[in-house]
Amino acid sequence: MTKKLDKHNFEESIERIESLVTKMESDKASLEKSMAWFEEGMELIKMCQQQLNNAEKRVQVLIKSSKEGFEIKDS
Repeated sequence: MTKKLDKHNFEESIERIESLVTKMESDKASLEKSMAWFEEGMELIKMCQQQLNNAEKRVQVLIKSSKEGFEIKDS
């Protein structure tokens, strides 16, 4: 990717991904522009996945350290 993405929060990233999908579905862009949007979207998806993984780890730590004795069960 030619330009570096700014670090977005999760919600902003999801909104940007939705915007990119809408643009690509419009059939009004060149192949080159569509590919640039696709690359940007893939980077945003990667960042979102990492944020979700980090949030899941935090939740697991909180549950494990709670005094109520909750358990985490793998699905």
